[in-house]
Amino acid sequence: MKPLLTLITAYRGAYAGLPREVWLLSGALLVNRAGTMVLPFLSLYLTRDLDLTAANAGLIIGCFGLGSMAGSFIGGWLSDRVDPVRVQEFSLVASGFGFLAFTQLETFTALACGVLFLAAISDAFRPALMSSVALRSTPEIRARAFALIRLAANLGMAVGPAVAGILAIYGYVWIFVGDALTCWAAAVMLLATIKADAAAGTGGRGQVRGRDRSPWRDLPFLGFMLLLVLLAMAFFQVWSTVPLFLRSFYGMSERSIGLLLALNALLIVLTEMLLIRAVENFDRMKMVGLGAFLVCGGLAILPFGPGWMVAVLFMVVLTVGEMLSMPITNAVVAERAGVESVGRYMGVYTLAFSTAFVIGPIAGTAIYQNLGPQYLWCGVGAVGVALAIAFAALSRPLRTRS
Repeated sequence: MKPLLTLITAYRGAYAGLPREVWLLSGALLVNRAGTMVLPFLSLYLTRDLDLTAANAGLIIGCFGLGSMAGSFIGGWLSDRVDPVRVQEFSLVASGFGFLAFTQLETFTALACGVLFLAAISDAFRPALMSSVALRSTPEIRARAFALIRLAANLGMAVGPAVAGILAIYGYVWIFVGDALTCWAAAVMLLATIKADAAAGTGGRGQVRGRDRSPWRDLPFLGFMLLLVLLAMAFFQVWSTVPLFLRSFYGMSERSIGLLLALNALLIVLTEMLLIRAVENFDRMKMVGLGAFLVCGGLAILPFGPGWMVAVLFMVVLTVGEMLSMPITNAVVAERAGVESVGRYMGVYTLAFSTAFVIGPIAGTAIYQNLGPQYLWCGVGAVGVALAIAFAALSRPLRTRS
């Protein structure tokens, strides 16, 4: 009984004191991410329903990354000029229509252009969301505020891929419909609950104003972003080559793949806040490096299959790495940015992930198809070792500002 009470107390302390607006932002994100159905199955939709090769599917998914790059820049730029909540609302409404329109595209050129446009409008949401959290929370609780956002996203992700795996049985078009409906539901929730907040335009709550600075002249920050691109390239194999590998070499169905992806989100929901509290006094960049090593190491486990035990071990190791790296990088970027430039810093941060989404699927599927998956997974493991060393080396530079 005492261990249970201790656990309840730990959870209660982890969530106490967070602003109402952060909870509302998290609720809208939860609704939106519960409809994350298209991206996990996009490679399968393109290769099975539309009969594209794995390489061409990788190119189209790479176009998603190009659009995401544009959306990251636009969303960050707008969020420094208007309330970023309004940027989120526009992105969600437009994305819903975009998902439905995408189902009418069939040729390679149309699909590439369509996915680029869809990514641009949908990924303007991300820097706007992170700017909203940074501006509506004090520095003391900001790391936990970002963790709550991630928890909401991953709680939704625990539902989305699993539902998508079931809907795909009746036709892939239904996963696009589901994504569109949840986008609109999240937009309605934001419109109904969060009014324009003066804090968003005056430096946020309890946040010290600083000079307007460009992230493009912050060299330690740019080095940090370069390493994040490499880490994200490895991580995004989960959405491109991993489903292909699980289906071909493990013999897993779409439903089983969806359930395995849902395990990632479920583990994050149950354990991430506690893990962050446990390591909050450790060197941040060393923790990010350890997380990068585990993300890549999890992928390097895949050749030891097939089998459900190996598949689950891969997902558990990768998820622990994700939990150690991703929430901390959010807080590092928010604290590195001045109030006047938080949107642009968050834009560059999301741009790093978008860049990885361009390069990662293209490189991953090319290696997968031409050299074989074993070369891909072993190479990713080697990258993980290099990233662990490089992130730790950035610890001191990121603690000082030029």
